Amino acid sequence: MESRHLLMISLGGVIGTGLFLSSGYTIHQAGPIGTILAYGIGAVVVYLVMLCLGELAVAMPETGSFHVYADRFIGPGTGFTVAILYWLTWTVALGSEFTAAGLMMQKWFPGSPTWVWSLLFMVVIVVSNALSVRFFAETEFWFSSIKVVAIVAFILLGALAIVGVIHLDGYQHAPLLHNLTKDGWFPTGFKGVFTTMLTVNFAFSGTELIGVTAGETKDPAHNIPQAIRTTLMRLVIFFIGSIFVMAALIPWQYAGVNQSPFVLVFNRMGLPFAGDLMNFVVLTAILSAANSGLYASTRMLWSLAHEGTISRRFAQTSRRGVPLLALAVSMVGGILALASSVVAAGTVYLVLVSISGLAVVIVWMAIALSEINFRRQWLAQGHTDSELKFRTPGFPVVPWAELIMSLLSCVLIVFDPNQRSSLLYMLPFIALCYGFYYGRAAWRRRRESVSKP
Repeated sequence: MESRHLLMISLGGVIGTGLFLSSGYTIHQAGPIGTILAYGIGAVVVYLVMLCLGELAVAMPETGSFHVYADRFIGPGTGFTVAILYWLTWTVALGSEFTAAGLMMQKWFPGSPTWVWSLLFMVVIVVSNALSVRFFAETEFWFSSIKVVAIVAFILLGALAIVGVIHLDGYQHAPLLHNLTKDGWFPTGFKGVFTTMLTVNFAFSGTELIGVTAGETKDPAHNIPQAIRTTLMRLVIFFIGSIFVMAALIPWQYAGVNQSPFVLVFNRMGLPFAGDLMNFVVLTAILSAANSGLYASTRMLWSLAHEGTISRRFAQTSRRGVPLLALAVSMVGGILALASSVVAAGTVYLVLVSISGLAVVIVWMAIALSEINFRRQWLAQGHTDSELKFRTPGFPVVPWAELIMSLLSCVLIVFDPNQRSSLLYMLPFIALCYGFYYGRAAWRRRRESVSKP
C-alpha cells in the first residue's frame, strides 16, 4: 500500500453512517456549541492515539500490529484480548453494515427483499478483500474518495448558504451564526456535552486501521508518518466543519430528528436529486466501512495465527498474499452477527454491540501503554531516542494523556444509564478472554510435559 491508500483507509474507517446519519441527532442532544466542543476533544484524543501508534508502527511494521505490540510490551494475555476485542468490533459491524446497505437499496427498489441486496454486497466485499491487498486498497481508496468529495461539497455549499450567497428555504436573509448561540451556549445543559463525549470516541474509531496495515505498507517509515500528520487536520475539517455547517443552518431542536442533516440542508438549498445523491453517498460509506472492517478482522486472525496463539492454518495465505481462511471465518462471524440481530436482538446481539462499542477505546489504551513500555525497553537496551525514525512528540506526556482520557471515556460511562450496560458486559468478557488464553496456555504446557520422554 502507498501513502494515498493509507490516508483514505484511515478516513474511510472513520467517516461512516455516524457522520452522515447520526450527527444531527447528536446536535439535538448536546446543542451546537456542545457538539463542536465534544468532537474537538475527540479529534485531539484520536490524534494522540495516532502519534503513539506511529512510533510503534514505524519501528515494528507488523500486520495486525495492536495484538503484536500489546503481546510484546504488556503481556501475551493482553495481546490476545486486544486482538479478540478488535476482531469482534469489526465482525459485529459487518453484520449491521450489510443490513443497512440492504435497507438503503429499498429506497430505490421498494418491495425488494433486503437479504438479496445484503448478500450481493457481501459478495462484492469478499471479492474486494480476496483478490489482493492492492485491489482492496484501490477499492477503499475510491469508496473513501466519494465520501470525502461529498463532505467537501457540503461544507463549501453550506458556507455559501451561511453568508447568504445561496438562498436557504425558511430564511429571508443570511442565517450567519445566529443558530449557534440563540438559545445559549449549552441549551441542553453541560451534561449533554458530557454524554456526547462518551460516544464521540466511537465515532472516531477507524483511524487506527493505519496500524493494522503497517505490515503491508510500502516504505512504512515514510508513508505511515505522512498519513498520521494529516489525520488531525482532516478530522477537524470533515467532522467539525460538517457539524459547524449543520448547526449554523439548522436549528438544534430540529437537527437530524427525522432525516439526515445532509439531505435536509441540500433540500433547503433546492439542490436537485439531493435525496438520491445522499442515498448513494451513504451507501458508499456503508460499503467502505464493511470493506475496511473485513480487512481489519481478517488481519487480526492472521496475526493471532502467525504468533501461534490460534491454529497456524489461519496464517496461510494465497498466492496474492491474502489469508483466505481468516477471511472466510471473519465473514462467517459477520453473518452470524447479522443473524443474531434478527433472531436475538434483545439478548445476544445487545451483548455483542455493547462489547464492541467499548472495544476500540480499550485498544487505544493498549496502544498508549505499549508505546510507553516500548520506549522504556528501547532505552534500557542502550538505544537513544534519536535512533527512532518516528518519535512521538511530547513523550511521555502524549501517551499518558491519551491513556488517561481513554480510560475516563470507559469509566464515566457508569454515569450514563443508556451506556452503562456496555461496561457491565465488557468487564466479564475481558475476564473470559484472559481466562481462555491462560487456561489454554496451561493446557498446552501440561500436554507438552506429558509427551516428553
